[in-house]
Amino acid sequence: MLSKILYYFIILPLSYLPLRILYLISDFFYVLLILFIPYRKKVVRKNLINSFPDKNIKEIKKIERKFYRHFTDILIEGVKNLTISKKELSKRLIVENPELMNQLYEKGKSVLLVSGHYNNWEWIITSQNNLFKHQALGIGMPLTSQFWDKKINERRARNGMKIVNAKNLKENIALEKKQPIAILILGDQSPGDSMKSYWMNFLHQDTAVLFGTEQLANEYDFSVVYFTMKKIKRGYYKMELQLVTEEPKTLEWGEITITHTHLLEKEIVNKPENWIWTHKRWKRDIPSNLEGLKIIQKEKFTQKYRSN
Repeated sequence: MLSKILYYFIILPLSYLPLRILYLISDFFYVLLILFIPYRKKVVRKNLINSFPDKNIKEIKKIERKFYRHFTDILIEGVKNLTISKKELSKRLIVENPELMNQLYEKGKSVLLVSGHYNNWEWIITSQNNLFKHQALGIGMPLTSQFWDKKINERRARNGMKIVNAKNLKENIALEKKQPIAILILGDQSPGDSMKSYWMNFLHQDTAVLFGTEQLANEYDFSVVYFTMKKIKRGYYKMELQLVTEEPKTLEWGEITITHTHLLEKEIVNKPENWIWTHKRWKRDIPSNLEGLKIIQKEKFTQKYRSN
């Protein structure tokens, strides 16, 4: 009941307000987070210190303040995402080089569109089906609250994006045979299993990276395109596309994962405040026999995808 009251009487009505008004609310919450409610400040500080060992505490705090400024805007833009129109989205989110996706579509190539939680990913989810010719699919893990899970995904899917449960992804891929698809993957979340992750150095730390993008690319021969989200100004973004590979089966084990993770790392180093530092990204323990694990993983990958 509380969730319904919050959604119908607070969040949804707020989403109809113009962004210029919503940004005033963002300003208010920014002050609260900085001065009175230090939301996950210990997590943010620790993540920043470990990721930028060359920076002093003054520089870390500066990034921290900029992050919370960005964070409150992202929250407000997420609220606006519930009702923002196609017309307004098309003005606020543009694609610099859509011809890359167009060319892949004309070749009949399905795509894994991969990036991370950098800048405004919610507007990508809502507008992807309007930006490209490919049928858009988004992979989602169910939220704890069934009510919020249903409402948020209904709003995300209103322009044609198909939101599918990660457990049912292969079934949904099998159903999409009439036209090429583009699966949106935000690959910077902490994996659920350290032993099934790809381990690499990311932001000066041994990091478990989701291997799903590479597995899907090889299993279905999907092209992989990395997208960069750049903030032009408050509430306006530009999406830049970069081809990782059109032929995943020609690449070595881990090459796709390393490439898209390093592209994200480059963005973060350039403008660290635009990544979500509140996430406990490095909570997985490093396997005791990491080198041995890598050998086993590579052997299994080669046997499954390179034996023929």
